[in-house]
Amino acid sequence: MMSSLAVLLAACGTANEANTTADGETKTSKMVEITDAHGTIKVPVNPEKVVALDNRTFETLAAWDVELAAAPVGLLPAESPYAKDKDIVDVGMHFEPNLEAIAGVDPDVVIVGQRFADYYDDIKKLVPQAAVIDLDVELPEDSGTPGELLVKGLEDTTQTLGQIFAKEQEAQQLVTTFEQSIADAKKSYNGNDSIMSVIVSGGDIGFSAPMSGRVFGPMYDIFGWKPALEVNKKSGNDQGDEVSVEAIAQSNPDWLFVLDRDAPLGDAEGAVPAEDVIDQAPALQKTTAVKQDHIVYTPKDMYLNESIQTYSEFFQSVSEALVK
Repeated sequence: MMSSLAVLLAACGTANEANTTADGETKTSKMVEITDAHGTIKVPVNPEKVVALDNRTFETLAAWDVELAAAPVGLLPAESPYAKDKDIVDVGMHFEPNLEAIAGVDPDVVIVGQRFADYYDDIKKLVPQAAVIDLDVELPEDSGTPGELLVKGLEDTTQTLGQIFAKEQEAQQLVTTFEQSIADAKKSYNGNDSIMSVIVSGGDIGFSAPMSGRVFGPMYDIFGWKPALEVNKKSGNDQGDEVSVEAIAQSNPDWLFVLDRDAPLGDAEGAVPAEDVIDQAPALQKTTAVKQDHIVYTPKDMYLNESIQTYSEFFQSVSEALVK
């Protein structure tokens, strides 16, 4: 895996530089120097041809009306304006990508991260004329501080995109909203209630272990949540770990936080709405969380859309639920 993102807002002096396009024309662009997971790199400000592969960036780019030349169309949530844009070239899914499609659009900037992070070197070789930036936020299982890494990664990524697309003020507003949502959720938690996080996929309920994985795991670190259940062996699997529903129920959580993995995938085979799965799980019905309706669901598209906006939205919903 790539090293952890250190998108430091570098001494970002800007300058005009001459670039040669594929057809031999010369154009002058304002450049900004940013630092990604591999070091410092100069990137054109407001680039014309943008390829975005990191699903943590889609919502931010869409909010700023950034046009995409190419993207993994299968990772675009249905609600995203990009999902309806027929001009976006599909680079395929991360498990079977069509990287040549990236070269085909002759990009100025390629934004790599998360599911596509392992293809960074391949992409750089394919488009040596482009600024290829890696905004991957790595959360090692043994880091001990996954929440700190996630918060810093989301904020640094947002501010770096703000530099590239001349949206510094908008980026700072997103960061401010995010930090406020964290503060509100921290203030709302009493420090004693036990928390259980699960992932529903294909009609099954999977345990999402504290301090592990991409979504819920880091939140135990961020908010100091008291886990209802801990296991010695955990995988960070995106469908949840194999802990029985009975074991989940026996832990009797005060609160149940749920991610519906299938919700943003359309007509996924075997998909059942998470609310129905939870409601129809007999073992869970006697838990404090279910009896008191202490259930908080992530935004429907969170499995695909892990933007700073999505986290802010979920943290705010957690805050509002905890104070009721």
